[in-house]
Amino acid sequence: MADTPQEGKLTCFLDFTQVVDMASETIGGKILFATDDFYAPAENLLKSDSPTFKEHEYTEFGKWMDGWETRRRRVAGHDWCVIRLGIEGIILCFDVDLAHFAGNHPPRVSIQAAYLGEGKLPEIPPRGDRTGTAASLEEFATISELQSEHWSHLVPMTELKPGTLTFSHNYFLVSSRQRWTHVRLNIFPDGGIARLRVYGTGQKDWVTAYPKEPVDLAAIVFGGICVGFSNAHIGHPNNMIGVGKAKSAVDGWEIARRLDRPPVLETDEKGLLLGPGGEWAVFRLAHPGVITQIEIDTKHFKGNSPDSCKVDGCILTMQEEEDAAKSQWLLPASKWKSLLPTTKLLPDQSHQFDSLTLELQDVITHARLSIAPDGGVSRLRLRGFPSSICLLRVGKRPARLFEDCQQGQP
Repeated sequence: MADTPQEGKLTCFLDFTQVVDMASETIGGKILFATDDFYAPAENLLKSDSPTFKEHEYTEFGKWMDGWETRRRRVAGHDWCVIRLGIEGIILCFDVDLAHFAGNHPPRVSIQAAYLGEGKLPEIPPRGDRTGTAASLEEFATISELQSEHWSHLVPMTELKPGTLTFSHNYFLVSSRQRWTHVRLNIFPDGGIARLRVYGTGQKDWVTAYPKEPVDLAAIVFGGICVGFSNAHIGHPNNMIGVGKAKSAVDGWEIARRLDRPPVLETDEKGLLLGPGGEWAVFRLAHPGVITQIEIDTKHFKGNSPDSCKVDGCILTMQEEEDAAKSQWLLPASKWKSLLPTTKLLPDQSHQFDSLTLELQDVITHARLSIAPDGGVSRLRLRGFPSSICLLRVGKRPARLFEDCQQGQP
């Protein structure tokens, strides 16, 4: 039986750098059910972009809103929706964003979660365009098979703060260390919410699913994460380890043009551009392992792909990672082992390489992608085999990522 909802307190988290929105539509998050979508459908909750407001736009049902907004209830109960996370893993924080919903937001929310393994889901038909509708009796009957009202409460019933034009977020810290696949958002009794962010880390069960073929050890879906980078002018490096193929250049990592480039560019005898500097991103693998195959995909970067790249790996404990982050990842050169030497890249193309470290003892915990001089990469895949060693204390909460704070403080 789930915990009984009760009044709770607001918390705020301070650092987005090592977490991912597990419910985002860009990584496969999906609305399975909503009691009502009269003014605006629940799918808007999972959009990756920031909420917008169109002052003079209306639909046949009322004001157009960039979020999930239900009608004013005139029957018993409250509104709720069920979300399938794009990746399963550990939830660290929720962000209930009320942007542009001042006066129409729900007074309170609670959030529940469940881990539903394969075969535990009923067949749920596609929702389609739901604006102006409420759930049918058949849809209620289907979703009732999940018994979501009994799921674990990660956020008890809590009063929401409407916020201001500049700050509309309600953050809730989660202490559970369990893996979750689904979330139920309850609003009491009705109203509108712009976005629901489910921040956390992917986590794969390596014990019961040890791969026989190379697996992407950097994949965000398994728990890979970017822990440091030199530049993220347009896209965050975490985009490169996202789910599936990149949908556009926005779904990748792109760097601002380096201002220290020579006025007239020159190349060496191998055709590589000569010039100072470059850009880099460091990733903590989902599990320590041996990298055997590397994919660098510049899809969608047709006039702005890097000239070249290289990939290195190293072994770090969690304490060493924290120390490296403080020093902007200025590690001794001897710490890194080459996985891919400096290699020419082509625009809008997937590049497949064999790793240099094919010996089984060449285990790494972190990988660094370096590009020169600048440009964009849509996907990075580091395929290989997990090792039995684990220096990162898997299951331990990342240090200093979250901290209780006053609502609205930076």
